This record gives sequence, C-alpha cells and structure tokens, in this order.
Amino acid sequence: MTEMTGGCMCGRIRYSAEIENDEAYLCHCRMCQRATGNVSIAFKNVKRAKVKWEREPDYHASSPIARRGFCAQCGTSLTFEYAEDKPSENIDLTVGSFDDPSCFRPIHHFGVESLHEAWLDTGALPRYRADEYKPLTDRWIKSVGKIPD
Repeated sequence: MTEMTGGCMCGRIRYSAEIENDEAYLCHCRMCQRATGNVSIAFKNVKRAKVKWEREPDYHASSPIARRGFCAQCGTSLTFEYAEDKPSENIDLTVGSFDDPSCFRPIHHFGVESLHEAWLDTGALPRYRADEYKPLTDRWIKSVGKIPD
C-alpha cells in the first residue's frame, strides 16, 4: 500500500490516501460530463476509511443518489460518492487531483452510453508543450515572474 497526497488547485483542500494499486477508470456518463464540463473524468476508487482530509471538501448533491466533493474557492472536482443514509465503503477521487497522477492507468470505461469515441484515440493529433507556447509563457512571466511547475 502506498500513501499518496492530493488536493485542489488553490491548495485550500488537501488529502492523503492509502492506495492499493494503480488501477483507475474513466467515467463518460452525462452526469460526470456536466459536473466537470468535460467529455469524461478519470477516477481512482479507494476505501473511504483510507482517505484523510486536512480540510473536508465542499459538497454538491449532483443527483438524488450522489454527491460530489469540490473546492468552493477554485472549483476543483475532487470526489464522487453515493449519498446514502449509510455511506458506502468506497469513494472515488479524481485522478487529476492527485499530486502525481502519472502512476495511475485506466483499466475500464464506465457510462459508455455517453462515450464520445473521437476523444478516445487522439494519438495521431499534433502535440504542443505549454511551456513552449510563447503567448502563454509571456503571460506567466509578466504576471508572476516565472513559468509554473
């Protein structure tokens, strides 16, 4: 078991989680698409008892059966969990909220009735580095004096 840390973009909400493996999944359901404003979201399913929050996330009841944890200050999506009288044993953490999301690998797709095939196989598309895009780097240098990590 490995302990990993994560949190929101502004740093207001932080967590640590004991991770058992590198398996994650992509959810394509319309609820996740709308909640994140994206075509899918990557989740890591973990034991609720293995997640320790420095500060609890804010929550939104995204449907009658589920709620989503997020940061009300910066808007980062952090969790998905079923909203029941007795909380389920597991919770989903957003892969992108981990400090090092590179260790996870997708093992399946969920909510495939809303999957957008064109967004899956993007290997042939041109690739551009953000740190080499001059209009962006100039803005960072002007604003804070450096390019962020």
